[in-house]
Amino acid sequence: LSKQNTLMLCVLSPDGFKNYGVLRCEFNSTELKDIEFIFSYYYNKDEIIRFSSSVGEYVGYNEIGLKYAEAWNNDPALLVMMRAAKEIYCKHYIEIWYPHTLTKKVAPSLVRLHTVTPPGGKHTHMLMCSIYDFYPKHISVKWLRDGKVTTSDVTSTEELADGDWYYQIHSYLEFTPRSGEKISCMVEHISLSEPVIRDWDPSLPESERNKIAIGASGLILGLILSLAGFIYYKRKMQGQSTGPVQTSSDQFNLCCLGHWTSLYLCSPVLVSLYRSRPPQASLDQL
Repeated sequence: LSKQNTLMLCVLSPDGFKNYGVLRCEFNSTELKDIEFIFSYYYNKDEIIRFSSSVGEYVGYNEIGLKYAEAWNNDPALLVMMRAAKEIYCKHYIEIWYPHTLTKKVAPSLVRLHTVTPPGGKHTHMLMCSIYDFYPKHISVKWLRDGKVTTSDVTSTEELADGDWYYQIHSYLEFTPRSGEKISCMVEHISLSEPVIRDWDPSLPESERNKIAIGASGLILGLILSLAGFIYYKRKMQGQSTGPVQTSSDQFNLCCLGHWTSLYLCSPVLVSLYRSRPPQASLDQL
């Protein structure tokens, strides 16, 4: 792919028309033969005249451009200067920029493989392989099923510029799960000495892991609150100056420890009702 660097010079006129010139160098390598110097002159967004080192003179594209080209091509000193720009300007700066900037290679900082919801309510499964922060932009993302490259039901975005020289890309695979099948995402890039391969773990989907984590957290919290209610009740009972309550503490313990949702049975209001009931009342009568 050819590369280029550009310099733009603009002049604004009072009535809003714009004149500007663009200098650019297009090149495939630092060799002089692979470099082309181009100067284009625009008037109100229209290119009217161009000098190209591959042509060696000015070429006009409209009436006024043709007049300028004729005049400038009859100026030997101007043509000598423009013909020398390929070596003096382009080659000089390309040799500075090329080894320090254009050959820079940055390996992806993150390769992530996870499940997503297929569009349109499809009953298939979909995996997404996301690759972040790599340079240059050209990259290869392939899907492997049991070690073999597959191209069916695969879609990918283009390399997306992050705006900071780096790129990201996302590739998708729609599939129907098969028992024992191994699915992987393989990334190849000029910055990598060997491909990066991420294997999909189908043992438990990410959404299910989240549900289990939330459920376990709720159960632990419930047990803690139930224990706190039981301790509160025992301390209240120990601080009573009246005679013993005519019931078995084991019955009340069951109401607190049987299930964490029975925390409400251990509230201070219900404890008061429990203590003030007739001596022979049972828990079922509360």
